[in-house]
Amino acid sequence: MSAALIELAGIERVFQLGDSEVHALRSLDLSIAAGEYVAVMGPSGSGKSTLLNLLGLLDRPNAGTYHLEGRDVTTLSAEEQARVRSERIGFVFQSFHLVPRLTAAENVALPMILAGIAPAERAERVAHTLRDYGLENRADHRPDQLSGGQRQRVAIARATIMQPAVILADEPTGNLDRATGEEVMRLLEELNGQGVTLIVVTHDGALGARARRQLLMEDGALQHDSARPEAATRTCARPT
Repeated sequence: MSAALIELAGIERVFQLGDSEVHALRSLDLSIAAGEYVAVMGPSGSGKSTLLNLLGLLDRPNAGTYHLEGRDVTTLSAEEQARVRSERIGFVFQSFHLVPRLTAAENVALPMILAGIAPAERAERVAHTLRDYGLENRADHRPDQLSGGQRQRVAIARATIMQPAVILADEPTGNLDRATGEEVMRLLEELNGQGVTLIVVTHDGALGARARRQLLMEDGALQHDSARPEAATRTCARPT
């Protein structure tokens, strides 16, 4: 078994909506090993997007700890978290989240610019990555000049250019037809086969079934963990 990449302990995330509190995550304990392929599933409002935002350091918990590669990232400043996010976490979104005015090459280069990597190295790595993803002939095209599949490949190239430890994919095939979605998942699964931890949030049962581990969220708690079914069931046995 690989060493734990992600360790969540006692995670709580509460949002204030008017006079009421919404418990988006409740007493969540979770361990994910380096190199795992995990699907996070559940109905809308179950907490899976909140979990993804927390894992991606886009949000902070109200209570509990999050260790990434052995480091407690919940104690870091916003600037330190941004650096960890830039260097160790890759994001792939349903809506691509590419910068419209930038070319494919410029979008892919963005994380390296933020990390302060020299222009010559940036150019070399971008060219190599675009070749790997079959996008070398689209380097100078803006997102509106690309197909949905090409845009998602640019997004994956951007997500992996810094060689992150984990890729967080939020409904990565949601805006794609079946054939293009299959191509995108094959790319992500190839990266996982090379040792990158892959965490996919999805409503799609067939997509979730591709992962080697399934987490089912419900009402902010882990309802089922295919790796530890008994533990997850016990966790959710308490009243809400």
